[in-house]
Amino acid sequence: MALVDIRDLTIRFPVYGADQRSLKRQITGVVGGAIGRAGPAAPTLVEALHKLNLTLTPGDRLGLIGHNGAGKSTLLRTIAGVYAPDEGSILVEGKIASLLDPALGMDPFVTGLENIRLRGLLMGLTNHQIKERTEQIAEFTDLGPFLGLPIKTYSAGMIGRLAFAVSTSVDADILLMDEWMGVGDANFRLQAHNRLMGLFASSKIVVLASHDMTLIRDLCNKFIVLRSGRSSGVLTADELDRLDLSQS
Repeated sequence: MALVDIRDLTIRFPVYGADQRSLKRQITGVVGGAIGRAGPAAPTLVEALHKLNLTLTPGDRLGLIGHNGAGKSTLLRTIAGVYAPDEGSILVEGKIASLLDPALGMDPFVTGLENIRLRGLLMGLTNHQIKERTEQIAEFTDLGPFLGLPIKTYSAGMIGRLAFAVSTSVDADILLMDEWMGVGDANFRLQAHNRLMGLFASSKIVVLASHDMTLIRDLCNKFIVLRSGRSSGVLTADELDRLDLSQS
């Protein structure tokens, strides 16, 4: 069973050592969110998400729309378990593939092969599963003997290939993506696109944040527009077409 059930979700971030009035003038309308203090000595609080409600079940492909700072990445990270609610609740059932920071957990001082294991463990794979998948991951990277070298010797493109190959090697019920990933040369980008499409199709629930409205419309069947941490509610394609997105 795959399920994401969110009720009145509110996420706040503390900002320490900042004057509230000065901070408000600088960020209100840029990163959005309500700003306030919990007490005389408390830090300034930025409300990244405000009383968001959402239920996703198998077959749902949700597109997150909004300017930088609207709350898209915060919502994705909350579903992934990075952030806990300050108010409200979130229930997630099913295995998650989180393509939010593909290079997370990689160590520049160890080899590419060792990083496959490190990243795999971070993604929840067992040692046995990693061993089973290492050959296929290595072949997909097309890095050959470079996999035996520390990745601090790699170019940015080589690191991107390795991170992408490991991050997309999992079987997931829920796929979380912050922008569509494109790495490497033209041939590798085609392979990467095909792999992403396969992962997209096999996942029961997908949540995709992107500024590419064509991509969002092509791949998703439900939509949320976020403005300053507040949600439009879940929209259909027809409802999205009727919405003024000029301020999103």
